[in-house]
Amino acid sequence: MADAHSPRRRRVLKSAIAGSSLLSLGVAYTGTAVAAGIVGVRVWPAKEYTRVTIESDRPLASTQFTVEDPDRLVVDIDGLHLDAGLKDLVAKVQANDPYIKQVRVGQNRPNVVRIVLDLKGRVTPQVFNLAPVGDYRYRLVFDLYPLHGDDPMAAFLGKPDGEILIRKDGPPEYIADNRVDPGSKALLKPNDDGESTAAAVDNSIAESKGEKPERGDAFAKKPSGVTRIITIALDPGHGGEDPGAVGAGGSHEKDVVLAIAKRLRARLDAEPNMRCMLTRDADFFVPLNVRVQKARRVQADLFVSIHADAFVSPDARGSSVFALSERGASSTAARWLAQKENAADLIGGVNIATRDRQLASVLLDLSTTAQINDSLKLGNAVLREIGGINRLHKGEVEQAGFAVLKAPDIPSILIETAFISNPDEEKRLNDNAYQDRLADAVVKGIRRYFAKNPPLAKTRLVS
Repeated sequence: MADAHSPRRRRVLKSAIAGSSLLSLGVAYTGTAVAAGIVGVRVWPAKEYTRVTIESDRPLASTQFTVEDPDRLVVDIDGLHLDAGLKDLVAKVQANDPYIKQVRVGQNRPNVVRIVLDLKGRVTPQVFNLAPVGDYRYRLVFDLYPLHGDDPMAAFLGKPDGEILIRKDGPPEYIADNRVDPGSKALLKPNDDGESTAAAVDNSIAESKGEKPERGDAFAKKPSGVTRIITIALDPGHGGEDPGAVGAGGSHEKDVVLAIAKRLRARLDAEPNMRCMLTRDADFFVPLNVRVQKARRVQADLFVSIHADAFVSPDARGSSVFALSERGASSTAARWLAQKENAADLIGGVNIATRDRQLASVLLDLSTTAQINDSLKLGNAVLREIGGINRLHKGEVEQAGFAVLKAPDIPSILIETAFISNPDEEKRLNDNAYQDRLADAVVKGIRRYFAKNPPLAKTRLVS
């Protein structure tokens, strides 16, 4: 049999399309076998990738191939016949979907449904099955990735009042007011005050140590010339297929934490020498190890994961901050929470065939005492500020084996902003004023941390 991607196979398909037989919408199902029932269909569009999910009451077997001129992904699903649930997939595709132009669904032959995704360009598709977990039954997933993804470093850098100088042998540097020529000797040129840019960096670090100005604020004034950018990776938890915790009022954790993260990003980006990267900026799922990879790829100085807590009792309340632990959880509650958050990959749906297990193992082995100590310092600074706007669930930074905090070279914390399972705190989490106050508190905590722990020079890119 010819390979599905061979020129011969493509020619056969193109001929079938010309004869209007690729998708036979009017064929009735005549088989005697009981078909699988469709529980739901969902589409999660995002710039990084678009996901299509078909949920059913039993496993689905499928085969797929791509067709060019125009670009399409064709998926044949066994054990199905056309029903209203599958037809609903057509209406799920949005006009602004980055990769899907439209979807067509029909009974290709008895007991086989064909889904044709008309694409806006060539993609790298992944089609895989997920076993039942949580509230989900069996899921068949199509992930559509761009052929060439954006470089994370280039995607988030940029400053309205300056330029970014990117060097292969070090982190990005900010050229204030476009005054420095980004040539080979840019870092040696004097600024308008007559001091070299290297001296400007030294002065900036001295300021962060309290030597100048008196209040010891690392961001007290905008340094002239070139100064190293402080990069913050903000990680809104959950997303896409993984809603996170759900409040009694119907609020989804994934939506609340994304809104808070965007407010926090706006405030940190307003700092003169800081830049933020969001691990997700829309409603799509990002595997835990990919969140860590993104932070390392942009050489993040800090990693801050944002969540909203939940418990079986609606009485639980308060904010918490967590760091990684080398020797087990600091409490039973912390261990339970880490287990729940680490299950995000199962809920969100990871393609096990492509998951980088080796990297996950490396991150676990390389987690260092120094990283954990710095994470605790950061966590204490942030917890102190959050305690000024909300009751603390526990007055100290807790520790457990959170997978998302295992970057070996980045101080990392996880903030549980409040209990979404508590009706009063759920209302606060959805309140714009509270989100603003929370974002302000986290910024103050980060400023406090860097005032005592100025960022060190970095000499290489991390992958």
